[in-house]
Amino acid sequence: MKFTVIGITDAPKPFFPPEVMEIIRSGLVFSGGMRHHDIMAPLLPEKALWIDITAPLDAVFKQYEQLDADVIVFASGDPLFFGFANTIKRKLPEAEIVLFPSFNSLQMLAHRLVMPYHDLCVVSLTGRPWPAFDQALIKRMGKIGVLTDRSHTPAAIAQRMLDYGYDGYTMHVGVHLGNPVREQVVTLSLEEAVASNFDHPNCLILSTDQELPARPFGIPDQQFDLLDGREKMITKMPIRLLTLQALGLPGKQVFWDIGFCTGSVSIEARLQFPHLQVVAFEIRPECEPLIYHNSRRLGAPGIDVHIGDFLQTDIDGLPRPDAVFIGGHGGRLREIMAKVRDVLLPGGCIVTNSVSSPVVQRMTDRRSSKVLFHEACVELRLKEETPIHIQLNDYNPIDILKCRK
Repeated sequence: MKFTVIGITDAPKPFFPPEVMEIIRSGLVFSGGMRHHDIMAPLLPEKALWIDITAPLDAVFKQYEQLDADVIVFASGDPLFFGFANTIKRKLPEAEIVLFPSFNSLQMLAHRLVMPYHDLCVVSLTGRPWPAFDQALIKRMGKIGVLTDRSHTPAAIAQRMLDYGYDGYTMHVGVHLGNPVREQVVTLSLEEAVASNFDHPNCLILSTDQELPARPFGIPDQQFDLLDGREKMITKMPIRLLTLQALGLPGKQVFWDIGFCTGSVSIEARLQFPHLQVVAFEIRPECEPLIYHNSRRLGAPGIDVHIGDFLQTDIDGLPRPDAVFIGGHGGRLREIMAKVRDVLLPGGCIVTNSVSSPVVQRMTDRRSSKVLFHEACVELRLKEETPIHIQLNDYNPIDILKCRK
């Protein structure tokens, strides 16, 4: 099956070279969005068949497969730039594709601004959630190009940036680019963008002339607000960094933090490894506003927070982890590890920290986490690794315990 995919802009009277005009004149079956049909209708042959590209796409491709003719598709801008040609390649990998691209919307916006865009970090929020955009912010990219939709508007994007302290950017918004009557290009501050409404479709470029400070390797403990001000209710920075090292997060995709308390481990992981999907669990409801406050204060958007007893939490719809840190277990370490093991990806790891002071063990009158961890590894057939033993100043010695599935 052959698809000829032609990129167009919002221009109401598009110009095409003779080769493309001949393809259109001789075509039988055409396809595109309803907006594309409004633009192209005057140029289509009299008996042309038009197939609207609407959700669900499976129904659209079913129509394509029932045809005994080639299909000419009209798509916005460059069809390989988050465009429909990629969808064709994914759903019909054997199909022949011929492309006639136009400029994509972010290129056009950069042209209007006379802004070099070779260093532009591009993010699509069109029908997509926030993670890629959050990652660009955490990486402190100097220029970020964003494809928007009706939910991820310039105002919503600006508000998210202000919420997490990324306020040093200027926003450039392009509306109906290519349409000589409706085109609009506006440059404004994030505060101004929050209070603004723009027609759809639009796209935007975020830029900053400020030299963005380097992200610290290890967040100082004093930068976190603590639970009731208790200094012992936080994983200290050196222990935190060693714990993240034990988890091997550079090569992981989904990280679960069970018993997050202040959120220090989740936030450190999010900032040091922006590619990670971080899911955080905590039984105490008073910790929910605490992690949100700390994540906003330290610029760590995108942590998925769940409040309640982990053993009672429905985890079926959550992404399966390949790294898990158990920061608190209330004596139920074996039960938590068993629940984690059932969803942990093959090769994934579980890490927990154990205070190894015999004095503390006698005072609590219970077996140490180190003993509970070892017993759970044996019973659950998890491969236990050599612990890391560390002591900071006058604090009790800590064992960083690790096992693999």
